[in-house]
Amino acid sequence: MARIYSLAFGVLTGLLAMGWQPDLLFVTAQAQTMQDRKAEADLLRSQGIQQHKTSQFEAALRSWQKALTIYREINDRKGEGRTLNNLGIVYHSFGKYDKAIDYHLQALAIAREIKDKEGEGKDLGNLGIVYLSLGKYDKYIEYEQQWLAISREIKDRESEAAALNNLGIAYERLGKYDKAIECYLQDLALSREIKDRLGESNTLVNLGTIYKILDKTDKAIEYFVQALAIKRDIKDRWGEVQALSNLGAAYLALIDFDKAIDYERQALAISREINNRESESNALSLIGYMLYNRTDLAILYYKQSINVRESIRKDIRKLDKDLQQSYLKTVSIDYKRLADRLLDRGRVIEALQVLDLLKIQELDDYLKNIKGNDRTSQGIRLLEPEKVFSIQLPAFSFQQSRELNRQLARQIQRLPKSEIDKPPDYLQKLPQGTALLYPLILDDRLEIVLFSANTPAIHRTVNIKKDDLEKLVTEFKDNLVQGRKDPSDDGFLKPAQKLYDILIKPIEADLKNAKTTTILYAPDGKLRYVPLTALYDGKQFLIENYAVNNLIAYILTDFTPKTSKQPSVLAGAFGGKKGEKLFGQDALPASLVEVSEIGKLIENSKALIENNFGRKATEGQLPNYNILHLSTHAEFKSGDPDNSFILFGNGDILRLREISELKMPNIELIVLSACETAVVKSGSGVEILGFGYQIQKAGAKSAIASLWRVNDAGTQSLMQAFYGYVKQGDRSKASALRQAQIDLIRGKQFSHPFYWSPFILIGNGL
Repeated sequence: MARIYSLAFGVLTGLLAMGWQPDLLFVTAQAQTMQDRKAEADLLRSQGIQQHKTSQFEAALRSWQKALTIYREINDRKGEGRTLNNLGIVYHSFGKYDKAIDYHLQALAIAREIKDKEGEGKDLGNLGIVYLSLGKYDKYIEYEQQWLAISREIKDRESEAAALNNLGIAYERLGKYDKAIECYLQDLALSREIKDRLGESNTLVNLGTIYKILDKTDKAIEYFVQALAIKRDIKDRWGEVQALSNLGAAYLALIDFDKAIDYERQALAISREINNRESESNALSLIGYMLYNRTDLAILYYKQSINVRESIRKDIRKLDKDLQQSYLKTVSIDYKRLADRLLDRGRVIEALQVLDLLKIQELDDYLKNIKGNDRTSQGIRLLEPEKVFSIQLPAFSFQQSRELNRQLARQIQRLPKSEIDKPPDYLQKLPQGTALLYPLILDDRLEIVLFSANTPAIHRTVNIKKDDLEKLVTEFKDNLVQGRKDPSDDGFLKPAQKLYDILIKPIEADLKNAKTTTILYAPDGKLRYVPLTALYDGKQFLIENYAVNNLIAYILTDFTPKTSKQPSVLAGAFGGKKGEKLFGQDALPASLVEVSEIGKLIENSKALIENNFGRKATEGQLPNYNILHLSTHAEFKSGDPDNSFILFGNGDILRLREISELKMPNIELIVLSACETAVVKSGSGVEILGFGYQIQKAGAKSAIASLWRVNDAGTQSLMQAFYGYVKQGDRSKASALRQAQIDLIRGKQFSHPFYWSPFILIGNGL
């Protein structure tokens, strides 16, 4: 927490030094009454700063754009540069890092041109912070060091302290703790010299955080206590929360539960008082963790934590204190812990809802700025006894928590089972013939949750360690891909059957009893890298019995029945000649054949090939078609959304973050026939979630993507079969893909699952 808190200080210090006037509340109407155009621009810029401060990002953007226009009209280069820097900051707030970098670079060029050393330093510092957001620490350090050098040159002590602080953050995240401590100690000395008590207290928290990481908890506590005293003295209530929360975590490390709970409860009370929802959620989750073996109390605290977080998600995410506090803190673990506690109590429906929200939180950890909807903002319903406890719960010691847990458990046990097991409205609308399958990988076991309409939710536990399951998944995928070299190799069958026995066998009878025809599958972790369709029961592949529709999260997916339309396809082909390199990638001559064959099958289709296949040309045609087929290179990388991309035939690149900017309300399906995932072997498959989310956000209903690259002939064969079934008009996309895969299984040339199983359907393919 502390490390990011001081980054927020670094950003704030930078803005203040650039002329932030937080006490001014100006409106455009005032500026318009003035004759002086410069004064009007200055007022607009100040207005934008105030709007940004209160998280009115769109309004701030408009104010700064107007100010920029005026500064350019009157040739005020300094005002232009400072406003470009502001625009970089607001695009950073939107998570549009490419635009943020572009504006900061423009601002930097102007600062250097007019020899504005102070502005140059701030521009460098803000550029660095964008690269920090991208996880590019080398670039971040490079820019912060330049800011530090300029600050020392012009004797700007405040900026020097801020730059040292930000460098400390970078070294801390890289695990270079000695260097981080060195930077923080210099920052601390400077802050004390210039009597910057806010900066001093922030740096004390940072130092405490490092010493806690180094297991020097007593020393960490010394720093946190010093920070807390200053926070209280300067009435920095939000900072007080951070110091208290860090003290709670430190005493938890010392297994002093009473002090840990006391500090976190103080942090919780102040968070609620100042309406800081992010720190409220964090305090609740830490108390839940402290009470983990007091299962019912732990559930109550984790539920409240997640409900606060989901209420925040519905709003546009801030890049101010609320966001900075949890900037690199992966909170998905809180969702997993709550699901674990609920399953321990047999509360399966609630656990299913948590697992659905877990997918969204994993997306947020990966992409940032994930916005929820009306469903997600409701979080997890508190049972009546939980509501009462959440209001009436007194201050308690760790020892007293045992009896409080018993009281809560007794009250919950008195509830009718139907009250606990009642699914929310959106789950009651599950399409007939479908079943939700949600596995949860825990360190010592696999939990399986299955839910079908009009039947109770089912929970099964499989005793397999996470490491063993992941090894089996890797073995399965490696053997599937082996089919590229030797289509007669059946080494995949053994791991395919083992995985079937682990994942499907425990619910096999339940699927049949529910008359399931389509499995709506939301895999967890590394299970995302292998196709469920290729699991083997000893006689048949799973796809021969069920269609499979992968989900991002059921709660985010619109399953409203749609009017059937005749297929119309916009198809793009990367092309090129065999053996040549285009834009750093191998040519795909077979993509030209693939697209040509689609044109023969689907009457209403248009092909964009090679240099004519660009982003702008594609976007211009999107409103006219309901299927977008892209036979081109695409890579989705775990942990690296900014280097995950789709490559067009003319060299244009569409990054994963930018997919949602495409407008395609008429597109029912996107097909990526040559993409690749799991480029990073240590990944969790969240990049697959990210792709699915982005295409749905853009308006498309579903997507077909491949988990690995298949050879040209195999892809063409599958796609021809798929579009043949789509053309018939009487099948869902999931059913058409299933039948095409079965056709390949029962043929001779491409029966190995290497050819047909990597193609997965994500979204609403019903």
